[in-house]
Amino acid sequence: MHKAIPELKGQYEKGKMTRREFIRTAALLGLSMGAIQAFLASCAPTPTPTELPAGATPTKVPPTKVPPTQVPPTPTPLGGPPRGGIVRVRGTVGRVDHPARFSWIASSNTMRHVAEYLTFTDENNATHPYLLEKWEASEDLKTWALYLRQGIKWNNGDDFVADDVVFTMKDWLDPEVGSSILGLMSYLSPNNIEQVDDYTVKLYLDSAQIAVPEHLFHYPAQIMNYRTFEGDFVKSPVGTGPYTLEEYSEDERVVLKARTDYWQMGADSKPLPYLDEIIYVDLGGEVSAWIAAFQSGEVDIISEPATTVFLALKDDPNANIMGTPTASTRVLRMRVDKEPWTDERVRMALKLCHDHEKILGLAHFGEGLPGEDFHVAPLHPAYCARPLPKYDPEEAKVLLGEAGYPDGLTVECAVCSDWTDVVSYAEILKQDAAPAGLNIELNTMPTSAYWDVWTECDLGITPWAHRPLGTMVLTLAYIADEEGNPVPWNETRWVDEEFSTLLKEAEGTLDVEARRQIMCKLEEIQYERGSVGIPYWMNVWNIAHKKVQNFKGHPTGYDLFNEIWLKED
Repeated sequence: MHKAIPELKGQYEKGKMTRREFIRTAALLGLSMGAIQAFLASCAPTPTPTELPAGATPTKVPPTKVPPTQVPPTPTPLGGPPRGGIVRVRGTVGRVDHPARFSWIASSNTMRHVAEYLTFTDENNATHPYLLEKWEASEDLKTWALYLRQGIKWNNGDDFVADDVVFTMKDWLDPEVGSSILGLMSYLSPNNIEQVDDYTVKLYLDSAQIAVPEHLFHYPAQIMNYRTFEGDFVKSPVGTGPYTLEEYSEDERVVLKARTDYWQMGADSKPLPYLDEIIYVDLGGEVSAWIAAFQSGEVDIISEPATTVFLALKDDPNANIMGTPTASTRVLRMRVDKEPWTDERVRMALKLCHDHEKILGLAHFGEGLPGEDFHVAPLHPAYCARPLPKYDPEEAKVLLGEAGYPDGLTVECAVCSDWTDVVSYAEILKQDAAPAGLNIELNTMPTSAYWDVWTECDLGITPWAHRPLGTMVLTLAYIADEEGNPVPWNETRWVDEEFSTLLKEAEGTLDVEARRQIMCKLEEIQYERGSVGIPYWMNVWNIAHKKVQNFKGHPTGYDLFNEIWLKED
């Protein structure tokens, strides 16, 4: 047991951390879920008040406005679920080559049925071993031992071994690959990855890091076969997952066929999966086509549904809908190496044109929480509550004048036309920024075009998915590498030395209250000097036909289909 576990128990018993925070942190430190549940069953916390910064009020996350499951699931039949059948999924089928370069969840969703991860973070933000049997962290959180699960086979018959993990991790950390993991795991260098034996890998970190197991489930972190992978997974789709890739037609469809020798067993003591086949169908960006396809039976699942899809199907008796609050958001991002965004006053002027509650209500139908112009959400452990920024176009006008734009300023904003809430958000911001003298010209484009320029445009609105930990997204998007260059997903090029130092401190701080105090400073710096506006935090929806059984939602929008099955008519 890690030496910090007794301290965590004490904090939980004193009411200084929530049940979810205790489960999450204890699991990251290697305590089994069985041991965690046994402890929780033996004690109850005594709540103690938590001090908040001056002027702040606690932010409570409201429950989702739909029940967790609209259509009750059918109990698993005796002897196990029926096997066979095909499930059709509405999904985006974009260009895929190296999984480590995935820049959006849709690509990982089609491939995660073929290639897998070392760990798994569930819908409750608790992280478990997956291709790993277990992990162990040193007392100082700087040495991590990863123990691989034995007996797993790649779909070409090769054994899954430590060579695969070392090979894949070194690829992640190769600047030539261009993976976001390079920034996320900046605490690890390729030379500090040790293969101990065929089933053990050790990581020697440059700085303490509590969230290593969570980082191993970052969606580009799929493990590759060192013998076969040469940079393009579609050309050589060798994975450990329950399906094989039979067809990949960009912008059209993906066909996945079930394996018969997968390493996980079903309820009938036979290898998963229960289905014969999964087919992803790309229906384009028009959500009305998704709704029509679901209602006509053309598709059984809508992957990454927009809120407009939820509103259209929420009363459909054939729809099983799961909704949850998340840390997913739309980020108004400004390139700080490009005029006029080099000036903090101009950046703040644009932030002051946010009427957060209005934008949430009109663009996302009120389904979520207002944002606060820093990239840490109320759902994140150690979130620091702060007052909601006010809409203040007059102050914005003053700041623009001080920055040398007394007659106002015209800027262009890149907007993806396929995301209806993003378009609405951009139109509202354009209208509300006009009184400040900011004229925002909207450059709309399809999804594929936006992802080609998302790190290059001067001003744009980028969707960012849920991450289980606030420090995780800050590391992905707002720091520099060892040479001082912005990490691959730092789309704004904003790097702040004080912010980076505090962030590294937060990543190695186990005490939730101590980490919250650091987070207060991080949030303040990002709001005052940062490069983004955060309009709202989104409820997200997972939608499947009621015949699809054991369907589970995930706050990050991951398609988790290993154990789904079809109800017999």
